[in-house]
Amino acid sequence: MPQVVILNGSPNPGSRLTGITQYVESHLSKEGISFNHIMVASLPAEDLIHARFDSPAIVEASSLVESADVVIIASPVYKASFTGVLKTFLDLLPQKGLSGKFVTPLFIGGTIAHLLSIDYALKPVLSALNAKHFGSGVYATDSQIARVDNGEFELNEELQERLNSSVAEIIEELQFRKNK
Repeated sequence: MPQVVILNGSPNPGSRLTGITQYVESHLSKEGISFNHIMVASLPAEDLIHARFDSPAIVEASSLVESADVVIIASPVYKASFTGVLKTFLDLLPQKGLSGKFVTPLFIGGTIAHLLSIDYALKPVLSALNAKHFGSGVYATDSQIARVDNGEFELNEELQERLNSSVAEIIEELQFRKNK
């Protein structure tokens, strides 16, 4: 069965990025697509910082990435790049850890000024991990996601359309892999 793994690099589980990943997860679920979710900030900090490749938590998270057909990498943008906690996890993946994976970035930033962080900060790191197949990334701004009273998030229509296109690409890729 095709697998999707969502790597969430936010250090804050209640951030607006959660609204994006929940939206994508909901649409994957509606299509009957199974996925795993890795909250990188919930991995043991000492294992990440001290590069403990053999840590049970790191081994488990790495094996989820290894078994995935699609890897969704979600991160807020800080200082024109993805988060440091996400980078520490990516550093622990094997040298060719993204070989053969379909990779889709989902980023959020305060303004459109960091739109190119996907291309100039993330993709070089992913290429070093042998990623060659990229879906259309989605960059959102904070203003496109509103927090509603019950702790949920409301995404504006334009962002929903771009996320729908991204999810459609993922579904198409999984179908292609299934029929190979």
